[in-house]
Amino acid sequence: MKKALLIIDVQNGMYQEGHVVHEGERLLHNLKELIAKARAAGSPVFYIQHNAPAGTPLENGTNGWEIHPEIAPTLQDPVIQKNTPDSFFNTSLDEELKKQRIEHLVVTGIQSEVCVDTTCRRAFSLGYKVTLVSDTHSTWGAEEISAQQIINHHNRVLRWFADVSPSEHIRFAT
Repeated sequence: MKKALLIIDVQNGMYQEGHVVHEGERLLHNLKELIAKARAAGSPVFYIQHNAPAGTPLENGTNGWEIHPEIAPTLQDPVIQKNTPDSFFNTSLDEELKKQRIEHLVVTGIQSEVCVDTTCRRAFSLGYKVTLVSDTHSTWGAEEISAQQIINHHNRVLRWFADVSPSEHIRFAT
């Protein structure tokens, strides 16, 4: 079963000074390792880039919109543009995955409770095998709940739609 790594919304705007995503450096470290594993096995790496309205951290065309330079795509990596939390809705993602005969998605990125959650559920509904990388998605806390509690909750809830494993257990063997 051919796998692809999916990196959702890891953009500069998620790393604004004083408002960095929870454990942002660890997220980048884990992503770099997963990207290296995927590339070594010949598995494609798909980047999802959110296009937000003017005046927001992910405003299309701004520095905040750019994919974080530590995990920047190469020329052969597909970069899928989206405008909603669902990486499949009104995008070319499903078509691009089918072109490459991808059946298994390894999902990572930002925000756990929004784009990562929505994309895992939609991929499952479209018939993909899904693996959520438990230590390679993140978010921000709120007054009522910490970022780590949100991440932990989604690692439990999304087991209905995905296998949930830490990055050290992810393999991209061909």
